[in-house]
Amino acid sequence: MKKIVFTAILMSFGLSVLAQDFVDNALLFSRTRPGGSARIQAVGGAQTSLGGDFSSALSNPAGLGMYNRSEFTITPGLSIQNNTSTYLGTATDESKTVFNIPGLSFAYHHESGRERGFLGGTFGVTMTRINDLNKNFRYSGTNDQHSMIDYFINDANGLSPESMLWNGSVPGDNFFTLTGLAYNNYLIEDVPAGSSTYNSVLSPLPEEPGFPAEVRTIDQLEINEAKGAQTQWSISYGANFDDKLFLGAGLGITSLRFKLRQLFRESNFRFSEDPGYVPIDYFQTDESYNISGSGINLTIGGIFRPVNFLQIGASWVTPTYYGIVDNYTARIDSKWNTYGIPDNTSFPDQSDVYEEFGEPLISEYSLTTPMRVNTGATFISRYGFVTADVEFVNYAKARYNSRIDDDFDGENNGIKAEYENVINYRAGAEFRYEKYRVRAGYSYMPDPFKGDDDVDRQLQSISGGLGFRAKDFFIDLAAIFSDTENRRSPYFVDGPDPLVSQKFRTASYLLTVGFTF
Repeated sequence: MKKIVFTAILMSFGLSVLAQDFVDNALLFSRTRPGGSARIQAVGGAQTSLGGDFSSALSNPAGLGMYNRSEFTITPGLSIQNNTSTYLGTATDESKTVFNIPGLSFAYHHESGRERGFLGGTFGVTMTRINDLNKNFRYSGTNDQHSMIDYFINDANGLSPESMLWNGSVPGDNFFTLTGLAYNNYLIEDVPAGSSTYNSVLSPLPEEPGFPAEVRTIDQLEINEAKGAQTQWSISYGANFDDKLFLGAGLGITSLRFKLRQLFRESNFRFSEDPGYVPIDYFQTDESYNISGSGINLTIGGIFRPVNFLQIGASWVTPTYYGIVDNYTARIDSKWNTYGIPDNTSFPDQSDVYEEFGEPLISEYSLTTPMRVNTGATFISRYGFVTADVEFVNYAKARYNSRIDDDFDGENNGIKAEYENVINYRAGAEFRYEKYRVRAGYSYMPDPFKGDDDVDRQLQSISGGLGFRAKDFFIDLAAIFSDTENRRSPYFVDGPDPLVSQKFRTASYLLTVGFTF
């Protein structure tokens, strides 16, 4: 039983509407983790009430007021990711190793010469990586339930064929879509006579008198490669009053760099009612995103030391206001085999067919990430300290705005519907013996999603580290081990969507080298 050969379609080049999920990106760029030196990372990132470390410039600038000398530090790091994606019963492992420099600082300390009141302060210029966006994963499986072809058909329904074509010198309204690329790759055909929906020669035949419903089986593969980071330069000052009260403020200048490539392939199509029918070898979608931006925020805070063994701190980080430029390109490649009517020259026989955007689609918009409120307490003794932080952040407050005429009401409503307020916890301790330090910590970031979909996206980290202090030199080493889960759908169809269960495990190692003067 042969499939109906569809009418040939004019191939052309063009652009596409932005295909990325803005709701997902709002969380990706808002869910930053505590950054800083190896010392702070080793104690779980808890730093709101601790002070005396360049990390204070990011979390609570009042901590800079606890310096008694100037210093310069550099912090190189190594991150090793091991990810497992399970799709249709098949588990696939992927790993990635990234070397970077997540910390750099200069702190200049001065004293007032007074014995009471304002005793002096420290001016700091620091660079901190606040979000590591590097992540690779892949998965594959054999699917007999649905295909990305079904998504293309559903998405095309209600659209005219002309809207997906290049009409003379003017592209159709829907030429700039993945579905438009699919239409120009012959993956979907025109609405047949007597039907109200598009079709495809790659669709299984429905049940007919004398014939059962056909089962289509395909092999699917996705490769996802992401790289980038969010980094903040902080220009901060912390002041010391009577060694009891410390106040500080800082200006944060952030940068965002994110590149993502998503390749999805379907191959080895098999049809139960016609095993000899092999119209296509494979097709694949290839999407690339290049997102860059810069932003600004303000941090203010204070630390109070009522008694020598206790410090209490609090800080407020304003929303970060990003201006973003987004470049999106896409391509679909198809490898067709011989099938259909031999003298139909309008359809390519045994041909490679591709359609791609002639140039990137460039979009400009702004993103406002949520504000953060931090509180913390530190208990100090001659043998070390114990410290803990509580952070309040509402991810539902992230907002998009357009620099031109794009309407982000739908995306902003989606953010409010998907995400909620969370309380993050961090705690750690340091043991001191002469010039040596031993540290341990724990960090917990709850799942920011509303509802219960059996996926626990909480992010937990355990950490530890060592340190050595000399008169004019110090060195700290930290190891942080994190894990979280996620769920992904490569496309959406009527009925249950294809679901990929993912587990992400990261081991990060930091080394901070500092010089005091």
